[in-house]
Amino acid sequence: MPEAERLAARRRLSVAQGHLQSIVRMLDEPEVYCVDVLRQIKAVQGALDGAGNVVLRGHLQAHVATAGERGDTAEIVEELMQALKYR
Repeated sequence: MPEAERLAARRRLSVAQGHLQSIVRMLDEPEVYCVDVLRQIKAVQGALDGAGNVVLRGHLQAHVATAGERGDTAEIVEELMQALKYR
């Protein structure tokens, strides 16, 4: 994975981790407001989706775009189809 994408994905995952920790702390409070918890869960999902997009972009740039030059187009297409199952 290209370094820029690796670092960007790590930043986004750190954000998700911070949001997730805040959700856990919120749930320790007996009077937590459900909508606030849902809002934080959505923030975690957004951060995870963003990290996934960054990783996918890095894969496309580093591997898929150059598959023709390497001669492994069929393998890369199959790998990409497998990766997209997780999206």
